[in-house]
Amino acid sequence: MNREKQRTETDSMGSMQVPAAALYGAQTARAVNNFPVSGRPLPRAMIRALGLIKQHAAQVNAELGLLPADLAEAIAQAAAEVANGDLDEHFPIDIFQTGSGTSSNMNANEVIANRAAAVLGHNLGDKAVHPNDHVNLGQSSNDVFPSAIHLAAAEELHRHLLPALEQLQKSLQDKAEEFDPIVKLGRTHLQDAVPIRLGQVFSGYTRQLELARQRLQQSAAGLLELPLGGTAVGTGLNTHPEFAARVCSGLTKETGLKFSEARNHFEAQAARDAVVNLSGALKSCAVALFKIANDIRLLASGPRGGYGELSLPAVQPGSSIMPGKVNPVMAECLIQVCAQVIGNDATITLGGLAGNFELNVMLPLLARNLLESIELAANAARLFAEKCVTGLQANAERCAELVEQSLAMVTALAPRIGYDRASELAKQAFREGTTIRALCLREKVLPQEELNRLLDPLPQTGR
Repeated sequence: MNREKQRTETDSMGSMQVPAAALYGAQTARAVNNFPVSGRPLPRAMIRALGLIKQHAAQVNAELGLLPADLAEAIAQAAAEVANGDLDEHFPIDIFQTGSGTSSNMNANEVIANRAAAVLGHNLGDKAVHPNDHVNLGQSSNDVFPSAIHLAAAEELHRHLLPALEQLQKSLQDKAEEFDPIVKLGRTHLQDAVPIRLGQVFSGYTRQLELARQRLQQSAAGLLELPLGGTAVGTGLNTHPEFAARVCSGLTKETGLKFSEARNHFEAQAARDAVVNLSGALKSCAVALFKIANDIRLLASGPRGGYGELSLPAVQPGSSIMPGKVNPVMAECLIQVCAQVIGNDATITLGGLAGNFELNVMLPLLARNLLESIELAANAARLFAEKCVTGLQANAERCAELVEQSLAMVTALAPRIGYDRASELAKQAFREGTTIRALCLREKVLPQEELNRLLDPLPQTGR
């Protein structure tokens, strides 16, 4: 049996065998051996964020005269390759690892050091570029990893989730305008209520999404303070006083997001309240999306035995046994994503509790769940807009039929005939299986012209 060629790498604990072609070193190899838990590596967005931080750290350290120009240039090049996704295969460490993320920070340091050494013409593992002394200069895992969480989450939110929610909001607004003339039956407590326009219902969904986006934007502002510069416990030991501010400036130019050094490094490293806060806003967004998707799913139930007020676009066969069935698959997809986001928030809340003294020790888990929530919500919202909401059709005849059948129509007569008399008529109509209109005409409750005016559902829906 052929065995993969190995090389020897060393760290402060001794030597380790690593695959000959691997860019990582001994600390990464130890972590791979220690944490074969889930098979889930660090998210791509986190690898990108670590690469960007290391790239700009090298450039700043050169500007400050702390790193030779040739080393800094090679490190920056290697770190840019990490950020761009060219070296993802060299990041094998499981997300369930040391709580500070030190294993993944050192994974990045080792990969960048070996790649930079290769750029300079050296052999892998010869420490011509040192992962700690050069790549990690002025840094600690304790300030780098939480900074990477903030950077990754902010980028993913602004690049993917907020645009996806805006797209869905626009789709819902378009339907609100299209459906505005259609009067339907309102429902409270899952029981018949007074009429409402279908466009008004969708305008409510539109406003929910608008508010959800606003909450996310407000929460995301907390991510723009980075713990960089605090090093191990927030005191800034072994870093230049200008290092963090300059790196934040470079990251701002790189991403277009206004990052800054944390005002208080002791808060910034000991607590992950900004992450918990953003997750709470994501949960709130998931609650809104769940309500919208579930409403649309129910309004489209049928087509003959349910409400049937909406018709869904058919995107795939609905049953392996029942021919012709169309199921609300896109709504169900979104609902499941919402459940996952809400579950992720519970875990993030527990992770936020793990700020023990000067450091939170659930950072990789926080990163994974937060970024998964952002990614899932963004993908599901976009797909729901494209494959469901855009193709929705209103069944105006069915809406009108259910309005006419509703016992709640008697509400419009109450100011004229009194609440008690109106209640008696509703009960009688229910017992006899007739409509309020037909009963009132038969009993001559009001003149026909006045009755038809009061029972016209459109004026009952207000503006």
